Amino acid sequence: MNEHPPADAHPSVAERAAAGKAARAHAPVGGLRGWEPADDRSDPVALLEEQNRTRVPDLVPVRHGRMMVSPFTFYRGAAKIMAADLAHTPRAGLIVQLCGDAHLSNFGVFASPERNLLFDLNDFDETLPGPFEYDVLRLAASFTIAARNNGFTDEDVRTVTLNVVRSYREGMARFAGMRTLDIWYSQLSEAELVSAMDMARATQKGKLAKKTSKALEKNARRGTAKARTRDSMQALAKLAELVDGHYRIISQPPLVVPVRDFGSALGASAEEAEAAVRQQLASYRAALPPDRRHLLERFRVVDVAHKVVGVGSVGNRAFIALLEGRDEQDPLFLQVKEATASVLEDHLPASEYDQPGERVVQGQRMMQAASDIFLGWTRGVQADRYLYWRQLRDMKGSAVVEAMVPMGMTFYAHACGWTLARAHARSGDPIAIAAYLGGSDKFDKAVTDFSRRYADQNTRDYEAFLEAVRSGRLSAREGV
Repeated sequence: MNEHPPADAHPSVAERAAAGKAARAHAPVGGLRGWEPADDRSDPVALLEEQNRTRVPDLVPVRHGRMMVSPFTFYRGAAKIMAADLAHTPRAGLIVQLCGDAHLSNFGVFASPERNLLFDLNDFDETLPGPFEYDVLRLAASFTIAARNNGFTDEDVRTVTLNVVRSYREGMARFAGMRTLDIWYSQLSEAELVSAMDMARATQKGKLAKKTSKALEKNARRGTAKARTRDSMQALAKLAELVDGHYRIISQPPLVVPVRDFGSALGASAEEAEAAVRQQLASYRAALPPDRRHLLERFRVVDVAHKVVGVGSVGNRAFIALLEGRDEQDPLFLQVKEATASVLEDHLPASEYDQPGERVVQGQRMMQAASDIFLGWTRGVQADRYLYWRQLRDMKGSAVVEAMVPMGMTFYAHACGWTLARAHARSGDPIAIAAYLGGSDKFDKAVTDFSRRYADQNTRDYEAFLEAVRSGRLSAREGV
């Protein structure tokens, strides 16, 4: 695998393009077509069991229960399984900062520091430098699996998948022609999303198509409006209660367990947990830049709770902290998540960062157009535990994938493909990648063929997973 060129190396545009084209010799653009699992492929259930060893035992059944819902929810929790499969795929050796888990539910809107809504990647737990193909394949296969889960026809499934890969390839070609700073400043804003939907609607023919596209645009506007309400005040109303004139986080076990109940949940007394939280907050505050440190010092901790999140992250330690500024009507909710080694580190060079929390934060800053002002990391109180911090809700919103129709998912695929290309162009060489991909749809079709085959494999893995639950090999708690 090729490494990044030395920091002082500045090959010409022609040399960078030539390097991309030369990569086709050992990794043909269509080489992903006809993918088959390796003969010595690892047992997918065993990989999940291995991952569960470091997780909170009482929450592992919740994770399994969420993965049982469908092949799509299983795929969301199966990043480790796919990482093992990707290690056997052909790659051009063109390195970028990978998201590591770039499935379609890990994109969404959130507020920039300037309070503008942006569409971007929003989960970086598995981020690591590596071959650009890994993220493209993870993303494309997720669209195939989600489209099948929604009952799309085979032709619509193929169209959606082709669209996300084409958007990535064509987006990378555009970034290859842009100036360096223009790439860095590129972003997909709320206004640009709406404008793109307007343009797409104008191209629709037929009353039904026009009606559907109009409904999609209306839903998108409603979604972004809802995202603007998802802030710490909204979280206060949903997650906290007023007791004796003071707010505290509501207990909702096993999903939300306040610090006062930690004794039964995490093997620590309330006093020990509170002391650990305050120690962690002090370390986190000290690691922030001076201006953010000054800002955070204007808030005091009111309450802390353990809070289950997501699908793939269930079982890792995750907390929310309620802070107050001027008074109880000036809240700030911070989320504190455990960071472990990336699933990609089993197959790629280990992270350059000693602390996994720093790996997550630095990867996020590299890939996102704008990042949370409270993003930071600390070492956990327990040995070999690492954390990263961010705001819990900062105008965050995500698409309801299970409710998407073919036209809506196709538009969403276009947005995700472009966004991933922009994230890769920030850290990798867009000229070399664009030259490797070329101007034809050969790569698009090869990845679409891979995605179809991998979706079939994911279904087989899902069925093996269900059998492991039925046999008692894995425990599961559904509906939580």
